[in-house]
Amino acid sequence: MALISGCKNQRTQATNNKVFRYNQPESLTSLDPAYARNQGNIWAVTQLYNGLVELDQQLKPAPAIARSWEISPDGKRYVFHLRSDVYFHDHPVFSQGQGRKVTAADFVYSFKRILEPKTASTGRWVFKGKVLENANGQVSDTCFKAQNDSTLFIYLKEPFIPFLGILSMPYAFVLPFEGVKLYGKDFRSNPIGTGPFRFKLWDEENAIILHKNPHYWKKDASGKPLPYLDAVQISFINDRKLEFLTFQQGKIDFLSGVKGSSKDLIFNPDGTVQQDFAGKFRIQKMPYLDTEYIGFQLDLKNLPENNAAFRDKRVRQALNYAINKPALIMYYRNSLGIPGYSGMVPPPLPSFNYKVVGGYSYNPAKARQLLEKAGYGLKNSLRLRLNTVAEHKEIAEYMQKNWAEVGVQVDISISQFPAHQEAVDNGRSGFFMKSWFGDYPDAENFLALFYSPNFSPAGPNKTHFKNTTYDRLYEQARLEQNEQKRFALYQAMDKIVVEEVPVIVLFYDEVVRLTQNNIKGLQADAMNNLKLEKVDKI
Repeated sequence: MALISGCKNQRTQATNNKVFRYNQPESLTSLDPAYARNQGNIWAVTQLYNGLVELDQQLKPAPAIARSWEISPDGKRYVFHLRSDVYFHDHPVFSQGQGRKVTAADFVYSFKRILEPKTASTGRWVFKGKVLENANGQVSDTCFKAQNDSTLFIYLKEPFIPFLGILSMPYAFVLPFEGVKLYGKDFRSNPIGTGPFRFKLWDEENAIILHKNPHYWKKDASGKPLPYLDAVQISFINDRKLEFLTFQQGKIDFLSGVKGSSKDLIFNPDGTVQQDFAGKFRIQKMPYLDTEYIGFQLDLKNLPENNAAFRDKRVRQALNYAINKPALIMYYRNSLGIPGYSGMVPPPLPSFNYKVVGGYSYNPAKARQLLEKAGYGLKNSLRLRLNTVAEHKEIAEYMQKNWAEVGVQVDISISQFPAHQEAVDNGRSGFFMKSWFGDYPDAENFLALFYSPNFSPAGPNKTHFKNTTYDRLYEQARLEQNEQKRFALYQAMDKIVVEEVPVIVLFYDEVVRLTQNNIKGLQADAMNNLKLEKVDKI
């Protein structure tokens, strides 16, 4: 904190600048959009770069560097018309140190770079399998085409309705070839973008400092140049208690998520704010594109012998009925979250409809009945092992008690996150807790978890669920351009997930944000994006 304070004193106090300070407890590995996989990377690069489109407050695609676009009737060709007033940040890599104008060729370069194997981008999937391919199944050289400086063509091999949403992701941000040529792999710590802030300093494990971009191309509704802030300061306090204490002391302006003992300090079990904190800071809560679930490994090649019971759908259904989800949310999350009474698709998405896609309520009697029909009871007790991480230990122990009440003995195995992730991805975990955060705001992103060609580790289908009817509906939905018909297909797929139970939907998470009272204009959305271009400090 002393180092961060020193950075602030040296670089900002001289002109009484407005510095927005936030903490990033999880690791931040790169400021290169090609590696914007986790929240830390995503939030930081969002301040430094822009893309063709961005999401508005309702998570609808809106113009950004592309002022307009057209989509061909067959859904395979996108034509983007770029603004002529967007420049890269001033940097010595450019002539006379002045940032040059962004052109369509820069997007062609940035997108092809994502696809190049040598880049090893974690976002290769956003284009691979979607854009035009040649006869050998390789990405075509002509899938991205700059007709001129202000006109960009993108060709898909088949219609993909959520494609505009994908283009709003940080993976699709634009960057200059000059910067990558100069820095190579070190571009991760020497970023050059078009965004509201430009890079100043990264002291690994201590702080990142971003300064206002004085030539940013956006203005507010009254014509005032953005951003309002003069600098952004990112700290890396990984202890949640210390993080909250630092926020209480006013040394951090914003916190996202309330975890560990902090939630008990701030919230009552019913979700209301403790009297001691009322009025001391602002709290925002809203539904999140995050579904928390328990998965079953259903592939017979991967299924451990002691989890053979999972082959029986009645066992999976019984384990679902046995969980008291409202009590779990109230007593272990202080009412932060929505019980998982529907399918995998979370409430913020427009296709969500719990009346059409009904889930599992708490019904221990029904759970015992299903277990008995499956051949489990006093004479043949069922014993399982649930794999999770330390953060979810209390919730796992609560469910352990729920399952014990219906005669199922569950052992809990705690692993470090990387080991847990690796075991789940490679099918070595038969019964596991996981989360799925929406990459883009379309139900397809959640339902892709059950499409059989998407088996992990290459794809997101970690349960190896396979259902021919589901696959047919998924393929039909990807091509359906009528919104209401597509929503009906999504709901039909989610109903299959509910019936077949490859996962137990525990709850849909909520975005929870704490901000100091002098912060103005910081808006939350269902993807928990952090956009600071319109934030002010008064």
